[in-house]
Amino acid sequence: MPSSTQWDLVSASAETLSPGHEELIRRGAQGNLVHNDDTTMRILKLTPEQRAAALGPEAGETRTGVFTSGIVSVGDGHKIALFFTGARHAGENLGEVLKRRATELPAPIQMCDGLSHNLPDEFETLLSKCNLHARRYFVEVAESFPDEVRFVLETLRKVYKTDAVARKQGLSPDERLLLHQQDSEPLMKALEQWMQVQVTERRVEPNSGLGEAITYMRKHWEGLTLFLRVKGAPLDNNVCERALKKAVLHRRNSLFYKTLNGARVGDIFMAFIYTAELNGVAPFEYLLALLRHPQELAVNPAAWMPWNYQATLAALAAGIGAPASRSE
Repeated sequence: MPSSTQWDLVSASAETLSPGHEELIRRGAQGNLVHNDDTTMRILKLTPEQRAAALGPEAGETRTGVFTSGIVSVGDGHKIALFFTGARHAGENLGEVLKRRATELPAPIQMCDGLSHNLPDEFETLLSKCNLHARRYFVEVAESFPDEVRFVLETLRKVYKTDAVARKQGLSPDERLLLHQQDSEPLMKALEQWMQVQVTERRVEPNSGLGEAITYMRKHWEGLTLFLRVKGAPLDNNVCERALKKAVLHRRNSLFYKTLNGARVGDIFMAFIYTAELNGVAPFEYLLALLRHPQELAVNPAAWMPWNYQATLAALAAGIGAPASRSE
């Protein structure tokens, strides 16, 4: 099939899916936990006007990067994956999503790495930092500082073991928090004291690889230990990094998007595909169901989410009709 024919099909399908995509964004904004991060991308024909529209005239003249931002929102027992490709960083795209958040809801937990680009300027979040990201700095210098790195990795291994126990036992967020406070908090305090000793007693050169790893962890300690104080705070940003592998795979296969509109179409399909996967639904069957019911999707997109669309199909087959409200 010629590439132009493929484009005609997917671009028309993206317009059909747009109401459902807007509903995914709206629901994602209500999550009690949001993960976000960036990966680089290429758009061949991103015009200066489009960049200025996204960033503002001044920033549009000085910033040249193009990124795909991944956002994974968790709430009400469901996970929603969103993708945004363009000139904005992950924090700016998260800010656009949070504009749809209900004002009566408390600030969500945000999980990301230590880059300031991941933070939304206009919205307050409970900032949780990725422990695996901090861990990588130590892994990179393990050959030069084996004993010191072994202590850090062993400490984090025990913390992750506790988290695995919480998942295996199906603990509630409150129970998980209590378990971490009992088992993980002493470990993390010992790690914090160890790092302080390394610095204050000059046992490590600040400019060495180990010194820089310790500096990073100490700088972001509050976020790295949020899971000891706030129920539901995760240990790492792995779920978002796995989501961004969808964009990385696309980049490896096709190298670039041609236009900003082409990137938008790709983002829509990636959002539906990965959200379906996160909720245990076959993406192909899900997309077929949406495309076969364009009018119903446009009227009531809330009834066509991955976790409830099969019930909607059953209701239509029985002649009952889909639910009329925006919530299940």
